[in-house]
Amino acid sequence: MATLILIAIIAVVAIILIGMYIVYNNKEVALRKEADAQKGKVESVHDQMWKIIQQKAGVTEEYRETFEKVYPEIISGRYSQDGSTAMKWIQESNPDFDTALYKDLMQAIEVQRSYFTQAQTRMLDIIRQRDTLLETIPSKFFISNKSKIDYTVISSTRSKTVTTTGIDDDVELFKKK
Repeated sequence: MATLILIAIIAVVAIILIGMYIVYNNKEVALRKEADAQKGKVESVHDQMWKIIQQKAGVTEEYRETFEKVYPEIISGRYSQDGSTAMKWIQESNPDFDTALYKDLMQAIEVQRSYFTQAQTRMLDIIRQRDTLLETIPSKFFISNKSKIDYTVISSTRSKTVTTTGIDDDVELFKKK
């Protein structure tokens, strides 16, 4: 009878250990797959961000150039016919340069950069979750794939320098020449 109880206990422990092995490895696989998908999302969001910003900037620049070309023609055509131009100038409403496109461009830059930051932050969260799973007990004893997830944060030269040196004292936004 004692042998039977011992075999039952060993069987239960074996089932629990096998179950833990399966659960933890499945969790690791899920996080690795999510990280792979998130890498693609980061690239896609970055691509979308730059395309939107470049195209909106192109439309804004095209508007500015067209306005600069057309405005003098409109004004010269209005006031070259007769001598009472001073009175016409006061009475008429002249075309204004609309800055709404610039506001839209600024907003697009902010929004798209925010989406990109969120995508990168999510990637770092996935890596953190997986690393925690690999380093905590009891999961670390059961996971078979312990290779690192390869990811480099996309950043600027300025940010890389600041994080390397620990110094960020260049706070002048509008540098005078």
